[in-house]
Amino acid sequence: TSRFGRRRPFIAAGAAMVAVAVFLIGYAADIGYKMGDKLEQTPRVRAIGIFALGFWILDVANNTLQGPCRAFLADLAAGDAKRTRVANAFFSFFMAVGNVLGYAAGSFTNLHKMFPFAMTNACDLYCANLKSCFFLSITLLLLVTVTSLWYVKDKQWSPPPVAADEEKKSVPFFGEIFGAFKVMERPMWMLLIVTALNWIAWFPFLLFDTDWMGREVYGGDSEGDARLKQIYNKGVQSGALGLMFNSIVLGFMSLGVEWIGKKVGGAKRLWGIVNFILAIGLAMTVLVTKLAADYRKVAGPYAGPSPGIRAGALSLFAVLGIPLAITFSIPFALASIFSSSSGAGQGLSLGVLNLAIVIPQMIVSLGGGPFDALFGGGNLPAFIVGAIAAAISGVLAITVLPSPPPDAPALKTGAMGFH
Repeated sequence: TSRFGRRRPFIAAGAAMVAVAVFLIGYAADIGYKMGDKLEQTPRVRAIGIFALGFWILDVANNTLQGPCRAFLADLAAGDAKRTRVANAFFSFFMAVGNVLGYAAGSFTNLHKMFPFAMTNACDLYCANLKSCFFLSITLLLLVTVTSLWYVKDKQWSPPPVAADEEKKSVPFFGEIFGAFKVMERPMWMLLIVTALNWIAWFPFLLFDTDWMGREVYGGDSEGDARLKQIYNKGVQSGALGLMFNSIVLGFMSLGVEWIGKKVGGAKRLWGIVNFILAIGLAMTVLVTKLAADYRKVAGPYAGPSPGIRAGALSLFAVLGIPLAITFSIPFALASIFSSSSGAGQGLSLGVLNLAIVIPQMIVSLGGGPFDALFGGGNLPAFIVGAIAAAISGVLAITVLPSPPPDAPALKTGAMGFH
């Protein structure tokens, strides 16, 4: 393997891909213009193509970066179950910090003044602000990545010795993936099932939460008249504020995962409990939507929500930060812990766990819109399905998901530290 270690090459490659991806997204309008897009043309097909390419690279890069990072944390935990859980909780915390910083940066309308060259003929004020956010994010990402990879040791992996009479066989990447499924034991299979159901619950809300605020809560329409479009935009902005509240709660909750888990009887029980909170939260979107619709019948179609309804919707965003903190930490910690009893290894087990996340994402992305259309449009049908999936996931987490083994002392031979 690489002399730089098992994880660091993938982390470095993932960070570089993220930088390339956000550069393409930020400069999509400029590149499209150079390729022949007209400024008065709508839609700008070439710019959309560049944006889609950048977004696809970003999705691949995030998985390339996040999987090895979590596996690296498991390596540093050196087989200690408690350290593994705490490490993943802090991973979730810093994800929340990044979200809050991103939302805060995006709220500054004059950010482009830091980079005067960001505004061009093809890139207006809003585009330049987004581009400036990307410049800052790339700088911060590269700084953090270089610092981490420089100061944290990553032990070089050596294959087990092979007898002289045995032929060494190389296994293709997909062969390793399918091989991991073959050697996975029951705990890992149960974890994959619970994780898949959990993300079927999450993705409708994560994909359509701001649209729900603009359409159902505020009563706007992105394709309506000028006033309805303005109301819709206000709702989307309010949804972005809700996402910031969500991230703040996510951050604080991440710091308390280990302590709360002990109080409620373990990681799997905590995961089950917060899945019920998720189910209730998604079901509450129906109540908020109905209250908003009833209010508009009295106040008029352009009134928007009352302060109380708006506060209720934002509170819903904030409360859902509690189960999101658990979703970002416990499943990955359990995968690292369960992998010790199988032959798949931590990195491969986390990769397989990612399949239980991205496959539901693909299903929801492709089927969410047509499914909502079957019930007259809007976002509530997908939210209700999410609530049902969350409830089932909660039941399975408590009843069939095995409890992780007791905390074991760190394995000194595998421990890694700073230098």
